[in-house]
Amino acid sequence: MALAFQSSSLSLKPQLFSAPEWKRQTRRCCFPSIIASSTKQNSPQFQKRFQTITSKALQFALSGALALGISLSGAQLVEAKVGVNKPELLPKEFTTVIDVAGFLSTGQEKRLIQEIEDLEKDTGFKLRILAQNYPDTPGLAIKDFWQVDDRTIVFVADPTFGNIINFNVGSLVDLDVPRSFWNRLAGKYGNMFYWKEQGEDASIEAAVKAISHCLREPVGPNNCSELL
Repeated sequence: MALAFQSSSLSLKPQLFSAPEWKRQTRRCCFPSIIASSTKQNSPQFQKRFQTITSKALQFALSGALALGISLSGAQLVEAKVGVNKPELLPKEFTTVIDVAGFLSTGQEKRLIQEIEDLEKDTGFKLRILAQNYPDTPGLAIKDFWQVDDRTIVFVADPTFGNIINFNVGSLVDLDVPRSFWNRLAGKYGNMFYWKEQGEDASIEAAVKAISHCLREPVGPNNCSELL
């Protein structure tokens, strides 16, 4: 996925799920669908390769330029290729769910907004959802609209490149949630077979439910190990 994280550090350069080891200082995006499970994930070769992968889906899902990452080391803006920036596609009033693709019904949007509000009250983490079909997206404009920071998870639902589920997580979220969680979540609910059979809305709702459950679990070696 692809998103902007404001008060910590923004990286507009497309990155692929480079959430390194526990408490490592630099943290980036999470693109679960592309990273396969492997017993070699702890090897230096894997880590190096893992951190340098660029996701095509991430590069275009949020405008070709909207790939945002957060770093604990402070704000850093990385120049990116020119992409979509359509503030006119933003809603007139603030909302935590933006559905420019029309995947969700009014009732579904209301339920998701309420779930996000409750989650933020309970955990302090901010979930934001953008449903789109590239290039019909507000793109870079959501950065300021949502005031994304290091406690924010931006969930971009875009089926353009196959897997509909893409994430960008803030550094403080990354400290509490194992990177494998995002991999498994996108693999289960974001794959093309799932959303084509169940619907894009079902993928979005299932992912939000799993995220909500994960963030409410006590932090520990086994938190977020189960997908609802």
